[in-house]
Amino acid sequence: MRLRVDYRASLSLVGSVLKYLTVPLLVPVVVALLYGETVVPFVVTMALTFAAGVGLERLDPDPDLRAREGFLMVGLTFVGVAVVGAVPYLVEAHGLPPVYAQVHPESTLGNPANALFESMSGFTTTGATVLGSIGIEDHTRGVMLWRQLTQWLGGMGIVVLAVAILPELSVGGAQLMDAEAPGPGIEKLTPRIAETARALWGAYLGFTLLEVLLLYGLHLGGMAPEMTAYNAVAHGLTTMPTGGFSPEARSIEAFSAAVQWVIIPFMIAAGTNFALFWHVLTGDPRRLTEDSEFRFYVGAIGVLTAVIAVALFAGPGFATQAPTGGTYDAGYLQEVRDAAVGQVEPALRHALFQVVSIVTTTGYASVDFNAWGSLTQYTVLFAMFIGGSAGSTGGSVKVVRWYVILKSIRRELFTTGHPDAVRPVRLGGRPVDERAIRGIYAFTVLYLVIFFVSTGLLFFDSVRIAESLSILESMSAVAATLGNVGPGFGVVGPMGSYLAFTNASKLFMVVLMWLGRLEILPVLVLLTPEYWRR
Repeated sequence: MRLRVDYRASLSLVGSVLKYLTVPLLVPVVVALLYGETVVPFVVTMALTFAAGVGLERLDPDPDLRAREGFLMVGLTFVGVAVVGAVPYLVEAHGLPPVYAQVHPESTLGNPANALFESMSGFTTTGATVLGSIGIEDHTRGVMLWRQLTQWLGGMGIVVLAVAILPELSVGGAQLMDAEAPGPGIEKLTPRIAETARALWGAYLGFTLLEVLLLYGLHLGGMAPEMTAYNAVAHGLTTMPTGGFSPEARSIEAFSAAVQWVIIPFMIAAGTNFALFWHVLTGDPRRLTEDSEFRFYVGAIGVLTAVIAVALFAGPGFATQAPTGGTYDAGYLQEVRDAAVGQVEPALRHALFQVVSIVTTTGYASVDFNAWGSLTQYTVLFAMFIGGSAGSTGGSVKVVRWYVILKSIRRELFTTGHPDAVRPVRLGGRPVDERAIRGIYAFTVLYLVIFFVSTGLLFFDSVRIAESLSILESMSAVAATLGNVGPGFGVVGPMGSYLAFTNASKLFMVVLMWLGRLEILPVLVLLTPEYWRR
């Protein structure tokens, strides 16, 4: 059988990406030096990554990038960077104080499955973690900043960044960005695709810097004493990629209400199509307010926020008792009830913060929503399937797909009563191609099938080791990893972790995060014989 795919060209381009990944590794080196920490984890990683990158590049010095090679290159790139990202965790974990290793040997990142899980969660901007309240504060500042930096690099896209800076990727850059970019297709903003990639990354960098300055400004103004310069940078690096890795074990609950209000609009911006911001900056602000996807996105956030805010304000939104396996006790449950019931600002703030965080798949938490009741928890679970806009850094199914599905259902209802009518589905005033509609239905059905099958597999694996999860916990764990959301319910709640899962389950969820970040089809197509055969 002759291969139809030039895998050497794909591996060569993966090598180029890995070689240049040594550059961002300098950032945690600087941080480690500032705090007087060891730089060994990063120096070792830089040496290994550079050597691997150069070695792969030599497989094909003059690669010819076509659509097939593009799919393979994008898929392998995320696997490669996840493996590289795990190396600092492994090196640092084996150097942790012996006392900590004896007390919590399983909670360190010395376990390769844990390290790979954390790294893939970072680069796919999932935010699921094996650290949780145990272990998150026992690592060096340099390693923790690397953890946040992986999310920032993965947010707008490793491959999109590579297209922006590597000339050898410019020729096939459109195919690469289409394979990696979240949502059905990406708008070409400029005549050259590399310039489009640079424009997207420019807006991404600008929002990140603005958030860092505002957060640190709260600290300087005395409104957020805990928001140090380090924390401001760490949260700036994990908000815009909709990642959610916080250096605080209690996530955003550890900070003041002012911090939470500042982060909310940046999460909303991160879940918005970045092409709209480009139009605003180039003198066409009406494109933002007139965009039908953006209006649907804001409307969905508004409706879900209203439901949860009313439930929290009135009281039914909270659990009546602390469930088994929760990350809080009855005292915490009463504390969060007293803070929101009958209180307009806290109820609205927590409702809006959590809805925006989950819809955009950021995964931050202003409160442990394990303390919420069934109505609010299932509303949050529903929000996990909405996702951000196409062309944003958000994950999950995406707003535009649900919008097209609803409009196509409405079209079917109309044509059922009017058989002779010809009524195309329109998005922003333009008709949507029928093949694109079929593709949206195919993706959504495939997403839901994978979700239900994966839920069953995780549930039965937990039963096998006598760590039986509830159905809600299993469903939320799959929805959170496949949708790149991060936290779920119960043991995988916003203040919990995925540490209790077996290595097999964690590696399975690594695959789910990979599938979700690349939107399933670019990965599954690699498994079909037709892709490889000539």
